[in-house]
Amino acid sequence: MTDPKDFSQIIPPHGGYRELLSYQMSEIVYDATIVFCDRFIDRRSRTHDQMVQAARSGKQNIAEGSMASGTSKKTELKLVGVARASLEELLLDFQDFLRQKGLLLWGKDHEQAQKIRALAYEKNRSYTTYKTYLEASPPEVAANTMICLIHQANYLLDQQLRALGKEFLKEGGFTERLYNARSQARKRRE
Repeated sequence: MTDPKDFSQIIPPHGGYRELLSYQMSEIVYDATIVFCDRFIDRRSRTHDQMVQAARSGKQNIAEGSMASGTSKKTELKLVGVARASLEELLLDFQDFLRQKGLLLWGKDHEQAQKIRALAYEKNRSYTTYKTYLEASPPEVAANTMICLIHQANYLLDQQLRALGKEFLKEGGFTERLYNARSQARKRRE
C-alpha cells in the first residue's frame, strides 16, 4: 500500500497564482488594455482583438502554468514564457500606436513615466490605481501608461522565469520525482 506522504512528494502543492505579483500585474494590464482599446482602437478592427487577446494570454498563461506546475515544471516554464512573449507582443502594439499617431514615446526617466512607475510600490494595487491615467487622459498618456505597466509585468515575468529555471535545476521535474518516489517505495517493501 502506498503511503499518502509519498503522493504529496510526487505532486507538490501548486496553483496559488493569484498571489504572484506577475499575475496581479498581468491582470491590471489585461483590464487596462480593454479600456484603452475600447477608447482608442476601433472595436471592429483586428488590432483591437489582437491586443486584447495578447493581454489575456499574458494573464491566462501564468494561471495555467501555475496549475500545471504540480505535474510539469516544463509546462509551467513554457506557459510563463508564452505569457512573457504575449506581453512583449502587446508592448510592440502600444509602441506602434504611438509611432503611427506621431505621439511621444516616454523614456523611463520621463517625469510622467516615473510617477506611473512609482505606483508599483503601492499596496493593494489594482486597475483603479491607474484608472485616471487610462480613462481620463489623452491617447499619449494612456498608451505610455500601458507601456510602463507592461514593462513592470515583463520584469516580474523575467524574474519568475529565472527562479523557475533555478528551481528546476535544483529540484528536477515530475518524472524525477516519480522515479525517486517509486525507488523509495521499492526499498521500503524489500
